[in-house]
Amino acid sequence: MVDDQVVATKLERIRAGGMPRVLDLFAGCGGISLGFDAAGFEIIGAVEVDPDAALSHALNFHAATSTEVVRHANPLDIGDRPGDVLRRLGRAGAARQQVDIVVGGPPCQAFARVGRAKLREIGGRDDAWLHDERADLYERYVDYIRVLQPVALLLENVPDMLNHGGRNLADMLSGQLERFGYRVEYTLLNAVHFGVPQMRERLFLVALHPLCSSFRWPQPIRRKTLPRGYHGTRTCALRPLRRLETLWDGAAGRFVDAPSPANDLPHAITAKQALGDLPRLEALDMLARGELRRGRRDLDRFHQYCRPARNAFARLMREWPGRESGQSVTAHVIRYLPRDHKLFRELEAGDQFPEAIETAHRLLERELRRLGSAAPSAGTAEFERLVRDFVPPYDPHKFPNKWRKMEPDEPARTLMAHLGKDSYSHIHYDSDQARTISVREAARLQSFPDGFRFAGSMNSAFRQIGNAVPPLLAYALALEIRGALGVPPAAGEDIRERVGLKPPTRAGVDPLSGVSAVG
Repeated sequence: MVDDQVVATKLERIRAGGMPRVLDLFAGCGGISLGFDAAGFEIIGAVEVDPDAALSHALNFHAATSTEVVRHANPLDIGDRPGDVLRRLGRAGAARQQVDIVVGGPPCQAFARVGRAKLREIGGRDDAWLHDERADLYERYVDYIRVLQPVALLLENVPDMLNHGGRNLADMLSGQLERFGYRVEYTLLNAVHFGVPQMRERLFLVALHPLCSSFRWPQPIRRKTLPRGYHGTRTCALRPLRRLETLWDGAAGRFVDAPSPANDLPHAITAKQALGDLPRLEALDMLARGELRRGRRDLDRFHQYCRPARNAFARLMREWPGRESGQSVTAHVIRYLPRDHKLFRELEAGDQFPEAIETAHRLLERELRRLGSAAPSAGTAEFERLVRDFVPPYDPHKFPNKWRKMEPDEPARTLMAHLGKDSYSHIHYDSDQARTISVREAARLQSFPDGFRFAGSMNSAFRQIGNAVPPLLAYALALEIRGALGVPPAAGEDIRERVGLKPPTRAGVDPLSGVSAVG
């Protein structure tokens, strides 16, 4: 059980004006951390085993001195004891007195259905994904809760955590937390409803000590009818819960339906609104000038903005408090894909890999006609080389979703960690630029501001971004947790309102009415 006096002392300090202290587990580069930082929390450190992600986190949250950067850039393993971790982070004293809020999410690849085929291939058995050791990392999260005794905690993961081989791991975790003395709820939220220009469905679990006030799930600020595939993912994840509700009314009581977007909300932020003010990178011209070639990319190189920010989201990305970017932006680098840039130019918005293969064959036929009598004969080595210059070597039936050209007037589809391998899932909507998205554009689609720094290679930065929780969604949750601690934000303090991203509350209408509350 959590010691009530320990929690009472923490709440007394917070309500007297002390910043709530956050420890981020499985932190990555710091998507959740940034949301909580913007909401007035103190990020005291992160537990992250990947060296590049740990350095990114340190550069963005602990850059006051070089000593602080070095201390926080050291990778930390979740298997280490909490007290040892806190000492390495420079926190002296009893572990349970150092942390007010614990946030984070175990690696989602163990739960996600999209990773199961790969695990079967590696493990040589159909149920290999059920035995992935990463699926047990949530138990390490519980160990940290038991030792640190936070006032509140937030856990994020993929929806499939609700249906992991028929087991609802979120409910199992909730039961453990309730035995510690916490009140627990969890739900599914889509980032697109909270000002993020990306349709990204994730599970969020919030637990609060009974001394806290009620928690209300954040209210959407944008509306978007989700494509069929997103509804299918949600339905599959919720199947065990709905089955229990049929057998026993109230069995799924810890799960709550998130508030739905109101019909009169503004439309979701689109890809063009999110990216349209960034410097143009026209890949075919860059290739012709020799500026785009194979090799390591400089993430710290500055690119001058060439047009003003014309919408609230773009302004926030440039003006995020404490992360202002000034007149230029970094990490605006792209992949060298000499075979495919000309193909990207020909694709239509919304085209996926089957359409890309058809387009590639049309380009090949056009080239053969151009060559005329000089064209190599079918079956020759020269002909096969020409085919490889135009046609991607993948089966469109096995990889129908491998490629996708973004639609300018819609939010992007989900960014995944696979961005670190390639970024064909997010081909830029602008045919003149004829390329996949840059690191900075991927960051914007996740709602990372332009002043946020990424350490490591281009591939590592893409992976860090794909793994992250969108900061704007984390911010919405952090504001509600802050309110439950007894320190709601003051009027005008919401960073979204400063740039007009959050619509004003209608007179006489409670923006949180009808939202389920913990407690």
